[in-house]
Amino acid sequence: MPPVTVFTTPSDIEASVVTALLDSHGIASFRISGNPQAIWPMTVNSLGQIRIAVPESVADEARRIIDSHREDVGTKVVRLRDEFEGLQRRINYRFKDRGLLEHALTHKSRAAEDASGGVADNESLEFLGDAVLGLVVADVLFRRFPDYDEGQKSKVKASVVSTASLARHAEQMGLGDHLLLGRGEEKTGGRFKQALLADAYEALIAAVYLDGGFDAATEFLQRELLEAIDLGASQTIVGQDYKSALQERLQALGHALPEYRVAGETGPDHRKVFRVEVVVHGEVLGAASGNAKKEAEQEAARLALDKLG
Repeated sequence: MPPVTVFTTPSDIEASVVTALLDSHGIASFRISGNPQAIWPMTVNSLGQIRIAVPESVADEARRIIDSHREDVGTKVVRLRDEFEGLQRRINYRFKDRGLLEHALTHKSRAAEDASGGVADNESLEFLGDAVLGLVVADVLFRRFPDYDEGQKSKVKASVVSTASLARHAEQMGLGDHLLLGRGEEKTGGRFKQALLADAYEALIAAVYLDGGFDAATEFLQRELLEAIDLGASQTIVGQDYKSALQERLQALGHALPEYRVAGETGPDHRKVFRVEVVVHGEVLGAASGNAKKEAEQEAARLALDKLG
């Protein structure tokens, strides 16, 4: 006797919630792909439909259990549980297609562990988000600082869209708590890695853009980044050069000049992340990451100055 479908969802996470709920009541359930004859242990597509099925003999009981955990709002029945509700409130944007948000938060390590090969990671969204981010920041700079020359605008933009800057914004909104990671990435602290957080932030930008259009993405980024843009602009006016300041500080202390060395490179070709260390007398005084070596050197110099007091 074939199993009976009792629940349908586009969300891999929600499917897991339902199967766990049924399991807690002693009801075995199955995930079924778009083909009614194909039963898979995992979802076949993070943006497609997942059907939860149970033996016919317990179908009515399974439906009763699921219905008892729904929340009725008038005539509308909402999903059992919205794992991203807090995140949507934090970014002040509610997705029409929550599958896009789930896609944006799916790291390649999670997709690699999917036996069906149908779960899509967020790298394509990251690529699109990078382009949307660059355009919005350039547009804001063009309108807010018409007297800045190209070099000044480029410096401000670089500070706003840097890996370190995006990772900070991701941390502030608790984005790491919502990432969908593979077991290996989870064990190695993936939720706290700067490059991974910055990539997810860009993927989130793309998800907002695809779900709500360019105006929605612009409003989101202006809310999130306007303070960072103003801060970057003020630093550009001051002309802060941490490398020169560090060199002067070391000379005043009678030390040798600093040496900057690339300690590593990570990330895809379109967004390389360079890890740079500033070394004096063989001691690492500061280390930082950035999408450009000069950017990473400046941040490493700033950290070295902090260390020197």
